[in-house]
Amino acid sequence: MGTVQYRVEPNPLTKPASYKLRFMPKQTAGYDELAAAVAKDTGLSAEQAKAFLQSAVKNIKEMLCNGMQVTLEEALTFAPSLGARLNSPNDPLPPTEELVRVSVSATRPFVQYVQQNVTLERVGTEEKAPTILSAADTALELNNVLNPDGVLRLTGSNLAFDKSKPDCGCVIAGTQSGSAAQSQFASISDGEVLVVPHIPAQAHPWNNEYTVSISTRYTEHGSLRTGTYGRKLRAPLIAANLSRPNPPETGILTGSAAAAYVSIIGCTLSANERLRIQADASVQEELLSFRLVAMQDGGAAGLMVPVTANGEFTLPGFAGSAVTALEIKVNNYAALKTMIRNDYGGRLVDILDLEV
Repeated sequence: MGTVQYRVEPNPLTKPASYKLRFMPKQTAGYDELAAAVAKDTGLSAEQAKAFLQSAVKNIKEMLCNGMQVTLEEALTFAPSLGARLNSPNDPLPPTEELVRVSVSATRPFVQYVQQNVTLERVGTEEKAPTILSAADTALELNNVLNPDGVLRLTGSNLAFDKSKPDCGCVIAGTQSGSAAQSQFASISDGEVLVVPHIPAQAHPWNNEYTVSISTRYTEHGSLRTGTYGRKLRAPLIAANLSRPNPPETGILTGSAAAAYVSIIGCTLSANERLRIQADASVQEELLSFRLVAMQDGGAAGLMVPVTANGEFTLPGFAGSAVTALEIKVNNYAALKTMIRNDYGGRLVDILDLEV
């Protein structure tokens, strides 16, 4: 047998810094490759084997739709799964596209075979390049925040660049649109870059998600090397005129989408306030939980409000806050949950400037 290749890479989700192993696929096998292998084992033609595989997948899907679990002994188990939380037994179910999932898991003999027969091979790291391990705003002392009134601290390795060279520098780019080469720096070194951020505008007010990258050359005629931070940065959002009747909706907790996943639709507050809204994705309970939290990590926080579908919800304030309640509308629950799990490690936080 061949080898399974892996690479050791920095893990930007941990603090202090740690490293993770990334599987490096040599290629991707599909129907054609698998059919060729089956044909070799069985004496079927490659066309017959491919038709057999496609028929098997089709029938598995139909069996799942008929309420069956499909277990291929010493291989895989397929089963429908239902993710919803109801406040009472008679609550209406969410839409099926939000409720129904398909679980595919390997049986224990299948996993054991791979474990006992695999040979691991470590491959070398990529060529020398800037590695950004953390990004934090020095004014708010919060990680992964892009504050127009602060200084962004980037830490890592091989970060130094000559800002006088036109193709070297630091770039902040919106995930939806907009990009800006940075021009104001407090310091530049291999281990740390301090930048006074110029934040490019994006297509929609709720598109407050950004990436940051550094490009440099390590020798006079060396190739250009670029490193991009592994996590997204988020800029504060302003919700104005909240004391007026029917205030304008303000999109929040969204990535690059053309429509806001969540909107502020109302607020009860006695004065302007800056706070944070936090959304957590629970793997165990298949739901999202929203709450308001103070600007300081470990500070005051409001009660969590569970959410399992689109709709309107009220988030209570917390002790010492000028906000009694914030009313939100979840517009795209499924997309929001997917984004939080895939791009934010299970927790998404936005800074909100709430104005009367």
